[in-house]
Amino acid sequence: MEKTAKIYLAGHQGLVGSAIHRKLSAAGFECIITRTFRELDLRSQPAAAEFFAAEKPEYVFLAAAKVGGILANNTYPAEFIHDNLAIQTNVLHQSYLHGVKKLLFLGSSCIYPKLAPQPMKEEHLLTGVLEPTNEPYAIAKIAGIKMCQAYNRQYGTRFISVMPTNLYGPNDNFDLQTSHVLPALIRKFHEAKINNRAFVEIWGSGLPRREFLHVDDLAAACLFLMQRYDGSEIVNIGVGEDITIKDLALLIKEIVGFEGELRFDSGKPDGAPRKLLDVSRLHALGWKAAISLREGISAAYRWYRENEAVHSK
Repeated sequence: MEKTAKIYLAGHQGLVGSAIHRKLSAAGFECIITRTFRELDLRSQPAAAEFFAAEKPEYVFLAAAKVGGILANNTYPAEFIHDNLAIQTNVLHQSYLHGVKKLLFLGSSCIYPKLAPQPMKEEHLLTGVLEPTNEPYAIAKIAGIKMCQAYNRQYGTRFISVMPTNLYGPNDNFDLQTSHVLPALIRKFHEAKINNRAFVEIWGSGLPRREFLHVDDLAAACLFLMQRYDGSEIVNIGVGEDITIKDLALLIKEIVGFEGELRFDSGKPDGAPRKLLDVSRLHALGWKAAISLREGISAAYRWYRENEAVHSK
């Protein structure tokens, strides 16, 4: 991408989009086009068509999506499948119609089967049953992948798809009703510390294993792949290492400085038993994550404390 190219960043206010925006700006890209949800509802076909016709972006990062943790996915399954399908369909089709040079579509590691072999390779897609708690979201993301591949095959577009593992970092969602496990634990331990509580309750058994990637690393990988990868095959983005939820909680407890105990509520769902990505394809292309989990969580906790009043409602 030329530094003067018109780049449309969809979803620039979210966790992923804001990280990509920071990365593009730091790298010297001068023309980053953004719209808030109020300014442009990408679920609307007429609105998306009007935007692309007016702006004519050369490159697109599709980071706009409806996302959330287990509770949110279980509570709003219709919105998770409808909104994501609508956003993807409109942005991908308009990108094709208006001659976008290249597009990067952001998927999710939840596209893989619940009991996929570990670590999960890109070729494990569609080889088994999905995790029921986020099936609608996963199906929407799989449809987005297949749409990118279909447009590439039929129309010669350059749409690439990347599958990030669990993400965290600045601008994360700390709402306990809709957040993912890592930001939720940061908030729980912080509030327990300042309120001198005796314990923190954690959903599930603590036994599932998860992989966590700092969102600034994801942004770096996305820019790397946008500039150097042109295949239709999906690419996993992760660190290649995982940790149990219990050990994650202990690490966050230590970083926050909470001195009480942990209590696990085994009546709450665990989700998939393990989700570790095979990142050998990404490594072979020449990119590896740089931010350690301890370093990343410490930075995320500092950001949370600095923005607590705004992001903990």
